[in-house]
Amino acid sequence: MENKALINEIFESVQGEGPYIGINQLFVRFASCNLKCAYCDTDYKINAKEYSDMELVNIINNTENIHSVSLTGGEPLLYADFLAKVLPKIDKKIYLETNGTLFENLAKVINYIDIISTDIKLPSSSLGKDVFNEHKLFINCALKYNKEIFLKVVFDEKITPEEIKTVINYAKDRNLLIILQPKTDANKINIPTETISKIFYSFNNQYNNVRLIPQVHKFLNLK
Repeated sequence: MENKALINEIFESVQGEGPYIGINQLFVRFASCNLKCAYCDTDYKINAKEYSDMELVNIINNTENIHSVSLTGGEPLLYADFLAKVLPKIDKKIYLETNGTLFENLAKVINYIDIISTDIKLPSSSLGKDVFNEHKLFINCALKYNKEIFLKVVFDEKITPEEIKTVINYAKDRNLLIILQPKTDANKINIPTETISKIFYSFNNQYNNVRLIPQVHKFLNLK
């Protein structure tokens, strides 16, 4: 079991993505990731330092007036063994932001997770490869434990009808919320408005539990 984890930063801010937009959270940004997405905005080499399990526990439990703790990254589930030591000692709600591929690691900590924001990685805009099967196994694991989970889809104009259909099938079969998030480059959305609208309605015409929400914290110049 790991006693330490490499963390880029720990900070208090406002959640800028998804259905919990606008809430105050303590963000714990873990370093490193198992994927390399084209739009990733995290530099894993800046300010990263090791924290022991009890150092992190003390920081979190001494933070007041927050809705929840966001475990983000990078990919937090790379540190599942470390988190399995930390999370049982936390007295706050836990919000996991994950790329939704490490389903075996999720099983190690899922009893301590309250909300799961799952990035669905599209081959067209993220990786250039298909990880849909990993997503399916991940989602099924979360639902097996009756966890609150929603799907976040970062997209650009290259999204395909096949990708849209695959995501909708994931969500419709399990009655999950889909958050559509236009890709942001240097705090700017470069996708034409008419294209964003067209993509939104491509989803919404097939499944009505869909919301279009950009990265609001970037427009507010927040972390």
